[in-house]
Amino acid sequence: MIRDPRIRKFRKMLAEAPNYEVWKAAALELDFLEGKAEWKEDFASDLYHYELIYERLSNLKQYRQQNDFDRLKRALREGLHHDLGNMGNPALYTQSRVGTKHLVEEYITQACEALDFLCDHPVPGFSVADKLQFFRDTLTSYGRPTLLLSGGATLGMFHFGVIKALWEKGLLPQVIAGSSIGAIIAGILGVHTDAEIPEMLVPENHNLKAWKWRGLLSAVRGDGLMDQEQLRSCLRANIGEYTFEEAYERTGRSINVSVSPIQAHQKARLLCGYTSPYLLVWSGALASAAVPGIFPPVTLMKKDIHGNALPYMPRLKFVDGSVVSDLPIERLMHLYDVNFTIVSQTNPHVVPFLANRGRDEKLSVANLPLHLLKSEIQFHGQGVFDYLRKRVKPELLRQMSGQFYTIMAQRYSGDVTIAPSYSLKDYRRMLSNPDPAYVKEMILAGERATWPKISMIRSHARISKTLERCVRRLKQQNRRTAELRLVSNSGSEDS
Repeated sequence: MIRDPRIRKFRKMLAEAPNYEVWKAAALELDFLEGKAEWKEDFASDLYHYELIYERLSNLKQYRQQNDFDRLKRALREGLHHDLGNMGNPALYTQSRVGTKHLVEEYITQACEALDFLCDHPVPGFSVADKLQFFRDTLTSYGRPTLLLSGGATLGMFHFGVIKALWEKGLLPQVIAGSSIGAIIAGILGVHTDAEIPEMLVPENHNLKAWKWRGLLSAVRGDGLMDQEQLRSCLRANIGEYTFEEAYERTGRSINVSVSPIQAHQKARLLCGYTSPYLLVWSGALASAAVPGIFPPVTLMKKDIHGNALPYMPRLKFVDGSVVSDLPIERLMHLYDVNFTIVSQTNPHVVPFLANRGRDEKLSVANLPLHLLKSEIQFHGQGVFDYLRKRVKPELLRQMSGQFYTIMAQRYSGDVTIAPSYSLKDYRRMLSNPDPAYVKEMILAGERATWPKISMIRSHARISKTLERCVRRLKQQNRRTAELRLVSNSGSEDS
């Protein structure tokens, strides 16, 4: 029972907060009232290697104060490691609602300030080209975060709220991956610059008419329950005619879209600027959203050398990416040096089986039976469908068993998993066109689910984001230097 009326008051504020500032103010008050503020001030803990963090912090401060640039460079280049001293331990982020040990926060701040200093200030013997190489190498070594957006049909409007919360705190990753509705939202985000994100988050600015029923007879013929032309028009209106390469050049964001093949001897693909630069983004999103039975398989489209649209590998067709690869984490690790995954999970068949998402969740005796039941269902379900997909005779049943096996065998969570709490009302709206009011409701739900995770995401992502920004600034500086040199040489030749 909560005896202190102030605690009840601030918990109510927390649950009803309209924005992060109100939520954070209530959370800090609760941390104080519940005695968590003292915990953050005490460096010592068996949850992380605080002596190592303190030593690294002291070195960075000393080198900055002494203008010892050589040692500062070496300390950053060899000392920046993701999750140094286990400072990303999830247990460090369950004690309080905002922040963690002050030592961890101060170390991250000092490391980012040192990186910005080396990037933006003249350093003897450290040219712009050398700086660019230094920051690229350090970023490759350290790694970067990624945001993965799951399937979930109309319930995926929740993803917009997650994106908004991360963007407002400067924590939105450069690498975005999505499947099904997640692919659509990744595509929309991937063609909007940072300056355009506020406009992107206004529901009235989007075509929200994705669904149009065709009926059961259409599904029996293999054309799907829904009109794919309606979805195609919706996607082209919201995403435009950008290729994956063009989208990256416009925004600097790497869009990644999961699609599944329908033919034998083909594997799931991750469409992106590396693997399919000339493919049209809306086409990849359309294929990723082609849920079997609801939409027919899709032939991907690309731009030719003259900018004309034409089929990409016309013999192959693709369907819903979440069936085989809802969260393509391993592929992203190989392509982008991803070291930390933020998952926005809205799949209705997955969310009920995720661990409780409250900040105080522990594997207590009370909830142990539920955890065991979930594990048993998953384990035995995989075994049954694996047996059926290999041995059952009717081809349709074999294929369905294979799909169910793939769904149950996947991993559906990340290092941080953000998910909604569904009601029956939400399930009823899964396959219907959302109105702007419902989208705004889902955006706020996504924000509220993300705010408690901000502290942990910041600890993991802030150094990576600083390195990425430094690389971008140095690229621009390097480009300006090259242009000035070109102009100077041209002037010398003319004279």
